[in-house]
Amino acid sequence: MRESPGYYDYWPYQDRPRISWPGGARLAFWVAPNIEFYELDPPGNPHRRAWPHPYPAVPGYSIRDYGNRVGHQRQMRLLDKYGIRGSVSLSAALCVHHPEIVAMCMEREWEFFSHGIYNTRYTYGMSEEQEREMIRESMQIIEDCTGSKPAGYLAPALSHSESTLDLFAELGGRYTCDLFHDDQPTPVRVRGGQRFISLPYSLEMNDTIAYVVNKAEPRRYGQMLKDCFDRLYAEGAESGTVMCIPTHNYQVSCPHRLRAFEEALEYITGHADVWVTTGREIADYYLEHCYDTAAAAIAAANPVRRAC
Repeated sequence: MRESPGYYDYWPYQDRPRISWPGGARLAFWVAPNIEFYELDPPGNPHRRAWPHPYPAVPGYSIRDYGNRVGHQRQMRLLDKYGIRGSVSLSAALCVHHPEIVAMCMEREWEFFSHGIYNTRYTYGMSEEQEREMIRESMQIIEDCTGSKPAGYLAPALSHSESTLDLFAELGGRYTCDLFHDDQPTPVRVRGGQRFISLPYSLEMNDTIAYVVNKAEPRRYGQMLKDCFDRLYAEGAESGTVMCIPTHNYQVSCPHRLRAFEEALEYITGHADVWVTTGREIADYYLEHCYDTAAAAIAAANPVRRAC
């Protein structure tokens, strides 16, 4: 029986090589809006139902449609206000169904990374070849639409397989958001040996987890974001940390929730020594300036695996 996923070695937080972000920033801050497309009647998957109630799943579908009709524009104006470029976790089908949303993001030089094609079509049960083709197609659609190949990947509805990271790295990807094991970027072991990393993407700060799973009230969610920042900002004085707020335009952008989110953004961006950036920029900087030192330190801390 496997004891771990095998993507990375145990590497204690203390005594790591110091990360220095651009300009001496303590913390790299990025916001990851999930802009998704859900089908009303998706193909069935024996491993997971897309909707919790029988077809037609109008309530679930329509609140997500609200996000693309109303919530996205509301969130975009807020990110504009605080000088934040979103790093979009994009359902590639949005390029076909709502290209106007993609165009608005492109005008602002937002990043796009792949979140599969539809958020109602899962990796579960796919062969490796089928998953490779799905990832490849999602990347190609985004590149054709935006002119830029996605550097990052988040599996649709977090439905990754044992091969997902290997396949994305083989297709030219540089970072994954599907691992939640650290507050700093870390090297990830993939079968092709590519330079590939995990970028912190917090489930705890994810608005869907906060509101739907943990049943947090808006004021409580806003305070959670500030508390998370305070801890990572303090620790960043010793070595650079990363804070990500993953959002969904049908969650955080509801009228009664937006103020709490805005107050958190105002608080975070009001601090000095914060690098307000995108996922791709964090990944590129880490790969160029930190990856080799980190990989050597991990190998030294795990001599048994290195010997193997």
